Amino acid sequence: MKKGIKFLSAAILGLAAVACSSPEKMAEMAENVTVKCNPAVLEVVAGEINATVSVTYPEDYFHPKAILEVTPVIVYEGGEAKMEPFMFQGEKVKDNYQVVPSAGATITKNVKFAYAPGMENCYLELRGVVSYKAKTVDMPTKKVADGANTTYMLICQKGKLDLKADNYQEIIKQTAEGQILYTINNSTVRNSELKSQSIKDFQAALDEIKANERKNLVSTDVVAYASPDGDIDLNDKLSGNRSKSAEKAFGKVTKKHPADAPVNVKSIGEDWEGFQELVAASNIEDKDLIIRVLSMYSDPAVREKEIKNMSAVYKTLAKEVLPALRRARFIANVEYTNYTSEELLKLIDENIDVLDETALLRSATLVKDNDQKVAIYKKAIEKYNSAAGQYNLAVTYLNMDKVADAKAALNKCEKDADWNNAQGVIALRAGELEAAAKYFKAAANETAKENLAVVDVLNGKYADAAAKVAGKTGYNAALIALLNGNCAPAAALTCDCPNSAYLRAVAAARQGNAEAVKANLEKASKCEKLAARAAKDIEFAQYR
Repeated sequence: MKKGIKFLSAAILGLAAVACSSPEKMAEMAENVTVKCNPAVLEVVAGEINATVSVTYPEDYFHPKAILEVTPVIVYEGGEAKMEPFMFQGEKVKDNYQVVPSAGATITKNVKFAYAPGMENCYLELRGVVSYKAKTVDMPTKKVADGANTTYMLICQKGKLDLKADNYQEIIKQTAEGQILYTINNSTVRNSELKSQSIKDFQAALDEIKANERKNLVSTDVVAYASPDGDIDLNDKLSGNRSKSAEKAFGKVTKKHPADAPVNVKSIGEDWEGFQELVAASNIEDKDLIIRVLSMYSDPAVREKEIKNMSAVYKTLAKEVLPALRRARFIANVEYTNYTSEELLKLIDENIDVLDETALLRSATLVKDNDQKVAIYKKAIEKYNSAAGQYNLAVTYLNMDKVADAKAALNKCEKDADWNNAQGVIALRAGELEAAAKYFKAAANETAKENLAVVDVLNGKYADAAAKVAGKTGYNAALIALLNGNCAPAAALTCDCPNSAYLRAVAAARQGNAEAVKANLEKASKCEKLAARAAKDIEFAQYR
């Protein structure tokens, strides 16, 4: 019995020893060699296909004197791409290749291919040639993985651009003003003041407001002051008395010029603000010194003392400035209703010259035709030397894909954050990712940050891209979430455009929702390019 067991063991060892005694035997037994790939489905990242291939050679498979040449090949529509072969040798080969022992081993290698159009419908295979002495034999081809996923290429690379704000106001705050002057230490309103040119102009303004359908008188302020000389308490009392007499005077001034709005009566006391304004606007030799004193001291008594110490200057102030501060002001607060969108559209066709800079800039955002936008921005530049118009012109050219014209327009713009972002967009569209990133980082605003996320995607930095668009919505943000394994934002896209529908279809495919895949691909297929892509896209392999 023991002799039989020994004979059987010897027979098995003998068979193992000669199992791969030649290249032909290695080829015949190649089915015992197992191959795994990570990822199982190839993926294009930053223009490259990278994968890790593990080949397990069983015990007694690899001939100790054989050399094996293994070539990774991607086969795709339109051709194939080959890597430099990996070289392996048996234990008794005297060369410098990687040794595969007779005891068996798992060999892991990284494979890398540059993406070429057509590889979205491809597969990776290993082709081998084994040689022993003068004999060579082709090994059976081993298919490793299918692919390749190119979903990241759906990222929109047009770049996001902001227009400069037009600062157009639908309601413009305006004021109309008149004033009466008092004599020193007096709160009586002189009849001559009620007939002054200032009051006549104020009455005319009230009449014009009432006649103008675009203007609405919201309120009127009656504000009384005392000049900042003398005792503070006396000046406060004097200002209060002037507010009372000014309120009565306002009634007389508006008797035939109705001001149908609330009247707010205020007493300010010493008019240091008016004092500073008048000094700054004067030709007084030492006005800078006076203003410096005002900035150094906040206590009114100290201010007055310091200014009086400049005796020569104070005489000038007493004569030229202080009398104008013994006053009461009548201030009409008005809201002017600006042109509506409909009126602006009509005016740019019929009477564009009446529009100011902000109205021109707003009008350009209302028209749909880009050529008309260009004409309006050029008008704003020509008539008002509009910096905003110059930049918005460049943006419009970029929206028209007129890059040369956009560059020429940008050359006349200030190099601010918007300028850097626009230059980054130009570089991004040209595929100059390093330059684009530099400009976007220099811009350092939210729009540039979103554009920089696109650069991250194209460089394969999906997590970095996700951090930059955190909290954002829209197509690119949804795609970035999808690349990071989150299907929800893509599935929730509401836009009916083919691109959004395609992205929803990808999300549905990953979630196993066949019905949603079909429905969204029908919408996406309105775009011939997307329809052709869907027919080959590995994302939909199980739904074809």
